[in-house]
Amino acid sequence: MPRVKGGTVTTRRHRDVLKETKGYTGIRNRLFRKANEAMLKSMAYAYRDRRNRKRDFRKLWISRINAAVREHGMSYSHFINGLRSAGVEINRKVLAEMAIDDPKGFEQLVFAAKEVH
Repeated sequence: MPRVKGGTVTTRRHRDVLKETKGYTGIRNRLFRKANEAMLKSMAYAYRDRRNRKRDFRKLWISRINAAVREHGMSYSHFINGLRSAGVEINRKVLAEMAIDDPKGFEQLVFAAKEVH
């Protein structure tokens, strides 16, 4: 069987990988093998961290809500339970934004949670 050269396919693949690793430092943006390793690793990190970002933001929102609720003499878990019992369906992102931007509206939610709890 005759040997088949990669030709344009290999060249295109190498070019695409080197284009992807354009901003990397040292050998990682010049040599294909090292660039490919770096690119694969970076894509794995990006995939992982797209999921971690969601966790991190949820933690941040919960911390902000907890801090705001404690100013009114209530704990986070009692607040969330009170909101559920009162039938208020607002997600944590909006609650955290309300705690910062609209303290009066947030205070009304705390009172609504307190009444039920």
